[in-house]
Amino acid sequence: MPRAFVTFVRLVERVNYIVGRGAMYLLFVLAGVLLWSIIAKAAGSPPLWTQEMAQFTMVAYFVLGGAYSLQLGANVRMDLLYGRWSTRTQAAVDAVTVFAMIFFLAVVLYGGIDSTIYALEIGERSRTVWRPYMAPIKIVICVGVFLMILQSLAFLIRDVARLRGEEI
Repeated sequence: MPRAFVTFVRLVERVNYIVGRGAMYLLFVLAGVLLWSIIAKAAGSPPLWTQEMAQFTMVAYFVLGGAYSLQLGANVRMDLLYGRWSTRTQAAVDAVTVFAMIFFLAVVLYGGIDSTIYALEIGERSRTVWRPYMAPIKIVICVGVFLMILQSLAFLIRDVARLRGEEI
C-alpha cells in the first residue's frame, strides 16, 4: 500500500483512539449530573437543566465513542457465514459493505451539517424551560459522524491491503 494510505490509517485510528478514550469519561460527567439532580430534588429545588444536560452528555458519549467502538470491533455483525470465511473473503465482503456504511454516515453528516448551520444562523434553542442553544450538541454530532466516516475509510484501506496480501 502507498505510504500515504498507511499514514492515513494510522493517524485516523490514533485520533479515534484518543477521542474514544476521552469520551469514555463522559459517563462520569453523566453520573455527576444525575447525582446532582437527585441531591437537588431531595433538597426541594429540582434543577431545570439536569435532564437535558444528561441527554446531551449521553449523545456526546455515544457519538464521539462511535468510531472507537468501530475500531475495536464492538459493533454487531451478523456472523452466520462470516466467521467461517477466509481472511481474504472477509476482507472482500467488508470492502463492499463498507460503502453502505459510508453512504449512510454521509447522509447523516449532510443532514447534521445542514441542521447545525440552521441552528447557528437563527440561534436555535431547545423548547424546554432551560432553553439551551442547540448548535453545540449538533456540532458534536457532526464531529462524531465525521470521525466514523474516517474510520470507515480506514477500514476500506485495510481491507484492500488485506486483499493484496498486505497488512497495515
